[in-house]
Amino acid sequence: MVAAGVLAGCGQVWNDPYPAAERGRSILYSAFTQRPKHLDPVQSYSEDEATFLYQIYEPPLQYHYLKRPFQLAPGTVESMPVLRQYDQEGRLLPEGGDPARVARSEYEIRIRPGIRYQPHPAFAQGSDGKPLYLDLKAGDVADKRTLADFPQTGTRELTAEDYVYQIKRLAHPRLHSPVLELMGDYIIGLKALHQRLQDDDKARGGQAWIDLRKYSMEGVELVDRYTYRIRLKGAYPQFPYWLAMPFFAPVPHEADRFFAQPGMAERNLTLDGWPIGTGPYMLQENNPNARMTLVRNPNFHGEAYPCEGEAEDKDAGLLADCGKPLPFIDKVVFTREKESIPYWNKFLQGYYDASGVSSDNFDQAVQMGGQGDVALSDEMTAKGIRLNTSVAPTVMYMGFNMLDPVVGGGGERARKLRLALSVAIDQEEFISVFQNGRGVPAMHPIPPGIFGHRTGEAGINPQVYDWVDGKPLRKPVEEARRLLAEAGYPGGRDSKTGEPLVVNLDTTGSGMGDKSTLDWLSKQLRKLDVQLVVRATDYNRFQDKIRKGNAQLFYWGWNADYPDPENFLFLLYGPQGKVKSQGENAANYQNAEYDRLFEQMKAMPDSPERQVIIARMLAILQHDAPWVWGFYEKAYTLQHGWLFNRKPGKIIRNTLKYQRIDVAQRERMRAEWNNPVLWPLFLVLMAGAALVAPAVVHYRRRERSAGA
Repeated sequence: MVAAGVLAGCGQVWNDPYPAAERGRSILYSAFTQRPKHLDPVQSYSEDEATFLYQIYEPPLQYHYLKRPFQLAPGTVESMPVLRQYDQEGRLLPEGGDPARVARSEYEIRIRPGIRYQPHPAFAQGSDGKPLYLDLKAGDVADKRTLADFPQTGTRELTAEDYVYQIKRLAHPRLHSPVLELMGDYIIGLKALHQRLQDDDKARGGQAWIDLRKYSMEGVELVDRYTYRIRLKGAYPQFPYWLAMPFFAPVPHEADRFFAQPGMAERNLTLDGWPIGTGPYMLQENNPNARMTLVRNPNFHGEAYPCEGEAEDKDAGLLADCGKPLPFIDKVVFTREKESIPYWNKFLQGYYDASGVSSDNFDQAVQMGGQGDVALSDEMTAKGIRLNTSVAPTVMYMGFNMLDPVVGGGGERARKLRLALSVAIDQEEFISVFQNGRGVPAMHPIPPGIFGHRTGEAGINPQVYDWVDGKPLRKPVEEARRLLAEAGYPGGRDSKTGEPLVVNLDTTGSGMGDKSTLDWLSKQLRKLDVQLVVRATDYNRFQDKIRKGNAQLFYWGWNADYPDPENFLFLLYGPQGKVKSQGENAANYQNAEYDRLFEQMKAMPDSPERQVIIARMLAILQHDAPWVWGFYEKAYTLQHGWLFNRKPGKIIRNTLKYQRIDVAQRERMRAEWNNPVLWPLFLVLMAGAALVAPAVVHYRRRERSAGA
């Protein structure tokens, strides 16, 4: 009877972690490890947040999904922006002229009519046409926890004013945009607007909603309902790449006003937690500690799957859905997985549709050939799993806080200390042990495939490597000890005080900060008799420490926003200092010559002249060693055979709309791989019955004896 009851209560797959109501539906299942902190497009600049933002918001431009090299294409615009450039006297310059003559660049952008926002309470109106939720008091939201608690929603058409409004939000005094300083150097009037908004906000006491429509700005002009212009100082040929990023996605003033109302922030009802966009998906559930859910936006304007790509895309099946309407998937469920092993096991069971390849499961997933070629293991092949590989435009590094009194500054003592650590930390060993060979030792910030990266002897870091027998060879540890002694720490002790040298690494508890990695790093520093203290924290606290300059050493990485060396070299540009301007120069590095060359290089087209300048900039960085140059990443991802239209390319992040699932195949394979093994259960039940039977027989005999 017990066995029958157990069987009756079970469905097709006993260990399915998802609700039965989701079976048979076009739902993509994925996972995330770090909780996203910012989903407001003006503040977000982290890879874990981009996973969500790029599916919800639509900047004017996007990347063609299949073409390589990466190519910009219209997003919400009718056609690519029109560029006009003017000299100091305001005269229009011909195309392809000398960038040095350009005093002002103007991009005219025209969006497509008829695009509408996702359903949202900020747009809800009563029968009289007045907004329902834009004049609330604190008591009105006392029982509200999510957007679903607002029963009415509405929508409206996307307009050019929404893009203008978002550009002004870059200067918002209560928000901390990581690109304000950078964009302020280009967009005319952005910094002036920031100062004006700060002054006005201080006068108001920082309470009331700031209606940015009331503030003019020279660098942005609303031409008509669907057209706007952005004006830049000088020439900045990389600017169109920024127009494919959420910093320049539209934000309606109604949403800004809605979330600024009293009581909203106290209930975590903010644009930072509940984005609003015109993209193919919208956020349905926001529980960053457990689960994030995207669902199809019913108001999405529609888009067709591309019909062009690279030569091999047709054979790879990437053109089979040519011309079909997007998106294919109705819902995307992201579950937080803090550990790699549960993530991997659920992937093998078919409960995640795709997975990365970590060091823990590399040998189970991948086989390395004698010539260094890579193939799937027999187990993966038998399951119909596919492997995607690519050299990612990514650099991983350990940064020094240049504001720190021990490792920072421009003096020779600290510089030689940084170089000593750079030589001692064996990146080749790290890549072999922890990355299973999935990486290339970094010589500077620019990864392979980006202009400015050179191979061979010309491409090595001569401060850390020698060129021996046609390949780079890391300098011996004796060189690191010599540098350390010259820095004033012979034998790892301060020559003046005799105290041991202790360096502090701030990190998170996962990824580059897991125990095995940190044990390895401690071992590397022990070569120099240097002591390492690890200060681990969660990712959000780690970001705060970096932002405030409270770290000494830290692990971090950068994935290209766009395929240009400027996007990597600006990570060490002085005015981008994290503490100084909340920019992306997390090391807070500053060098006057480097900054001058950066300003010259950034506006140049790719050319031999640009290469010469970049080479000098890299030499400066290698000499100053603000980073321990880590490695350039080789990306390996796995996907089940029922998942289609996935193409590697980390710069392209709005990828979910292109992917498709064969739901029937997934159901079949899940059932096959998770078929319950029943005989142990019956064996246990029989053993239990054998144990209980004598007692039952004895009891019945005693009852009959008592009745007689």
